[in-house]
Parts: sequence; structure tokens; C-alpha cells
Amino acid sequence: MGNWLANHWLSVLFLVSWLGLNIFLFVYAFLNYEKSDKYYYTREILGTTLAFARASAFCLNFNNMMILIPVCRNLLSFLRGTCSFCNRTLRKPLDHNLIFHKLVAYMICVFTAIHVIAHLFNFERYSRSQQAMDGSLASVLSSLSHHEKEGDSWLNPIQSPNTTVLYATFTSVAGLTGVIATIALVLMVTSAMEFIRRNYFELFWYTHHLFIVYIICLGTHGLGGIVRGQTEESMGESHPYNCSSSFLEWDKHEWSCTRPHFVGHPPESWKWILAPITLYIFERMLRFYRSQQKVVITKVVIHPSKVLELQMRKRGFSMEVGQYIFVNCPSISFLEWHPFTLTSAPEEEFFSIHIRAAGDWTENLIRAFEQQHSPMPRIEVDGPFGTVSEDVFQYEVAVLVGAGIGVTPFASILKSIWYKFQRADNKLKTQKIYFYWICRETGAFAWFNTLLNSLEQEMEELGKMDFLNYRLFLTGWDNNIAGHAALNFDKTTDILTGLKQKTSFGRPMWDNEFSRIAAAHPKAAVGVFLCGPRTLAKSLRKCCQRYSSLDPRKVQFYFNKETF
Repeated sequence: MGNWLANHWLSVLFLVSWLGLNIFLFVYAFLNYEKSDKYYYTREILGTTLAFARASAFCLNFNNMMILIPVCRNLLSFLRGTCSFCNRTLRKPLDHNLIFHKLVAYMICVFTAIHVIAHLFNFERYSRSQQAMDGSLASVLSSLSHHEKEGDSWLNPIQSPNTTVLYATFTSVAGLTGVIATIALVLMVTSAMEFIRRNYFELFWYTHHLFIVYIICLGTHGLGGIVRGQTEESMGESHPYNCSSSFLEWDKHEWSCTRPHFVGHPPESWKWILAPITLYIFERMLRFYRSQQKVVITKVVIHPSKVLELQMRKRGFSMEVGQYIFVNCPSISFLEWHPFTLTSAPEEEFFSIHIRAAGDWTENLIRAFEQQHSPMPRIEVDGPFGTVSEDVFQYEVAVLVGAGIGVTPFASILKSIWYKFQRADNKLKTQKIYFYWICRETGAFAWFNTLLNSLEQEMEELGKMDFLNYRLFLTGWDNNIAGHAALNFDKTTDILTGLKQKTSFGRPMWDNEFSRIAAAHPKAAVGVFLCGPRTLAKSLRKCCQRYSSLDPRKVQFYFNKETF
């Protein structure tokens, strides 16, 4: 736990600050509406639920201000580039942008629930006080009409005993926009569940764009001015502490208190969201401009296991290792953009991606490129965008773990290393790389056999065979494959891949691997990079914590996971 805090103290500080601000804003707004004399008469009708509704609204404004910032990818890439000279701890929060986006969304759901429930009680109490005939202060306040000469004298938005809560909800600006915004929020959150996002990405993609409806409703929600407080002028003439007890005598005598006058709470949500919305619009405009630049496909390769490789060129395109791009194919869908890690190196004259069939969109794309007698589909590209893998050369020792197609960011890294050795780059800080590739089927290894073979030869020629230590693991096999591999085990090259490194059957024993690395590099900073499933991430994170020394001068493992 101590090592984890040492590596993530800035992320923890940021998270605690955000939670602290939510608590502060809620308590501050709650006490303001619960104690303020301005809302004395409003509390006579609504009670404590007024404070709950307004405090939750205050926090909703704050979190709606924050929700779009983590998905401004150009901003994050700019900050990552700006902080490239900073300590790795200072860049760590940038890698958790989507996690923070989800946390803010969950917080919005919590405060929305509080806000909706509080207002359900509020509307019910408005309705009861309007129907009351007991001559109480609440009933007198509710009888103040919209049609008085002074148009600001009313307090209860329900003006007739015959008006139902449902009718008042759907005929008021605040009620209607609140219902629409809540429905949009529920649809966005439910469609963003991992199961739906992975298996029905199109549904997630389209539904998530309901945020436009949500933002519009949020900006107009306060226009109705349903929550009202006493005006300053009215409080000067008839302060509630002096006049509330004599409400039956209001305006009857010259010496008696005058009827209070009220004003609606001015809309504030737009003030909170104006800056992030402007930033996000600029982000989208920039991405749209870049996506319209012409992309030339220079090479198409269909690999085994339904993997499509596209090599492309684009004017002004510049990348770093481990970055990713968004790809759109208008002939399949005008609106869908999917992220893919770049598998090319910055030193190459083209950029490339590998696409595995995993859903309707990717299958349709592969099918379109497989059709030899039809025109090649047009591709639009947005990016590149930064990821945690950019930091790989900041570590003395790097451990790269790829599962299946998750090897793609490390292909870029390994290619870049090959070029650096070709050009005798002395600025390379990394002294050792451990590469683990875990696949279910043998055909997957064919994707980057040529690259690994070239690296083997290059390291051998330069006398740096110890620089790269790679292991290939096959998790899905039958008896024929295992028997064939066993019979040919004495051969110089592996029977499955043609490489000198033999393929292992099963999964890595991570405790043994980390123990060996820790012993070989007792005083090194080891960066562990994963592009793979959550279960594997959990295992590697635990190993990083377990094998990091309590002494900061000794071996430290830093876990990094690719997220899109």
C-alpha cells in the first residue's frame, strides 16, 4: 500500500480534492438554503427538501463542469507533451482520464437521484399547501397569485387546487427539461456498461451522444424560476422574523406588515458549463478539421486470425510510440469512430494499424478490404493521441505485456528500438526490455514474426542479445500442436514461429517472472506496461506492489495500463 501511494500520490490528492469539493459545495449550499432568511417562507412550504434539492443542484453544476474535460483528448495529449520533462508521478493522473470521467458520471447520477427525489417531495408539498383550507401560513403563501399587480408576489408554482403534480411537472420549463435530462442520463449510463460497450459498441456510441440533449436541458433547466426567495426590498419592509407570526394581518392596516414579494432563483448552470462546453466545441472542431485531411492507403495486408493491417500516409502526421488514432469509414458509418493503436514507429515514413474482427464495424471493414474487384474504401483518421506507453523510454527497465491484439502498442515500441539501434541512438535511457506476448491461437504469432526476427538478428549483430528478452505464450492448443512442438524441441528455431525463442504453453507464472526481474535489477525503476484484459491487469498490479522494495533507492515497479 505504501508503494502504491508513493507512485500515485498525485492521483490520490486530486481525487481527494475533488471529493472534498463536492462535500464542501453540498454542505455550503445546504446550510445557505436551510438557514437563510431569504428562503424562510419557501421553507414553510417545502421544509428541508428545499435545501437538499438546491445543494444537490449545486454539486451537479460542479460535476457537469468536470465531465467533458477528461474526454478532451487533444488537451490531454498537449498536457502530456508539456509534462514530458516532468516526473512520471506528475504525468500519472493523465493516464486515468477515463476512470475519472466515469467517477464524475457516477457522482452526477448520485446527485441527480437526490435532486429528483427532493423535487418530487417539493412538488407534492406545493400541491398540498395549495389545496389546504386550514388557514396556515403555508396555505396563505400558496394563495399569493400570479395575477397580482405585482407579478413577483407568488411563491407556489402550482396556482390551482385542481392542478396535479404530473401536469405541473410537464408544463413547466424546469419540470420538462428535468425529465428529459434524467432520461438522457439514464440511457447514457446504462449503455456505457462494459458488457454493452464491448458487445454492442454502436449502441453505446450513438446513445452517448445524448449528452447534447442533456447539456441543452441543463442550460435551460433554471429558466422557470420555480425555486423562489423573498426579495431584498420586501425583506426590508417585512422581515419574516417580525411578520411571519402575523400573516393573517398582512396589508389590513397601515401599521401591519405588507405581503412579501418573491423572485425566482436565476439560472446558474450555464455559467458552470460555458467554459468546458467552449473547450469541447473547439476540441471537436479541431478533430473534424484533422479528420477531413486526405489519407492515402499505401498497403493492405490480411493476416491470419482475421487481422487487417493498413499502412497509410497523411500530410503533417507526426506520432510517438504507443499512441493511437480514431478511424472512420464513411461507407460503413458516417458517425462511428473507433480507436486503434499505431503499430508503426515514429521513424517510419508511414503509419499503420492492425484491426482484429471484433464486432459488426470491424468485420464490415475487413470484408470491404477483402473485396479485390471493388474500389478501396475511403478512410478518415483523427489523431494521434497520447497514451501511457509514450513513457516507456523513461524507465531503465521496461516490461511489456500484450494479450492477443493487445500487442499493437508494443509493436510500435519494438520497431522504434530497432531503428534506434540502427542509428546508434545514444540517448536511449532504457537498458533492458522484457516482452511477453500471450495468444490463444498460433496464427496470431504471424502478425509480428518478421519484426521479432529482425530484432533478433539486429541484437545479435550488435552484440546486445541481453537487451531484449521476449517470451511467447500459447494459451489455446490441442494435442497435435503440443506433440509436434515436443518432437521438434531440439531444433534451433521454434516450430510454431520460426524464431529462436521457443513458444511456451500456458500462461506466465508472474510471481516467478517478477522475482527474477527484481533480482536482476535490484536498484532499477521498472515500468510495467499492459495492453490486455482487466483480470491480467489485476494480477500484474498486485505483483508490482508485492515486488517493489520499501526502500525507494531499490527496485520499484510502476504499473501502467492502456486505456482508450
